[in-house]
Amino acid sequence: MYAIIADGGRQYKVEEGQELSIDFRGLAEGEKLAFDQVLAVSDGAGDLKLGTPYLDGVSVPAEVLGVEQGEKLVVQKIRRRKNSRRKTGHRSMYTRVKVGSISG
Repeated sequence: MYAIIADGGRQYKVEEGQELSIDFRGLAEGEKLAFDQVLAVSDGAGDLKLGTPYLDGVSVPAEVLGVEQGEKLVVQKIRRRKNSRRKTGHRSMYTRVKVGSISG
């Protein structure tokens, strides 16, 4: 069984027991989270329910596993012929969650 959810402007295909990195939220480890914007649900046997745009009464619970940082992105700004260079880095924060049973 899998579901397609929308969170943070992105869509994710999730299955029961899957671990997933979503945008950072200020939640502590072990807290519960529910994704209510479910676009589609399939039981794996060919039965597919599609929402317009979301399914009513369907939610995907998840448990917060912790916070992690993404890979470092290097940002370089160079102005030609000016001897002007700037190099900075950035690492985004993510919240790691484990998907529970899909209801619906």
